[in-house]
Amino acid sequence: MISDSDVEAAIQSLIDNADDDARKVAERLYVTEFRKHLKGQLMKENTSLPIGAQEREAYASLRYQEHLDVMRTAAFEDSKARFLREGAEAKIRAWQTQESTRRTLKV
Repeated sequence: MISDSDVEAAIQSLIDNADDDARKVAERLYVTEFRKHLKGQLMKENTSLPIGAQEREAYASLRYQEHLDVMRTAAFEDSKARFLREGAEAKIRAWQTQESTRRTLKV
C-alpha cells in the first residue's frame, strides 16, 4: 500500500526539483545545439581544406571529443531526473488508483 505521506513526499519532490530538472533539460538542449557551433568553429580553423576534410578534422579534434563527454554527462543528468520524475508520477497514479478502489469497495 502506498501511504498518504509517500504521495505527499512524491508531490513535494516534484515541486522541489522542478527548477533543477528544468535546468538539466536546458543544459542538455544547450550542449546539443552548441555541438553545431563548435563544429563550425573547428571547421573554420581549416578553411584551406576541402569541406569534407574540414568536417573530418572537426570531428577528430580533442575539443569536439571533450564536448561529446559534456553531452554525455548532460544527457545522463537529464535522463536520471526524468526517470525520477516518472517514478514519482507513477507512485501518485498508483495511489490514485488505490484510493479509487478503496472508495469503491466502501460503497
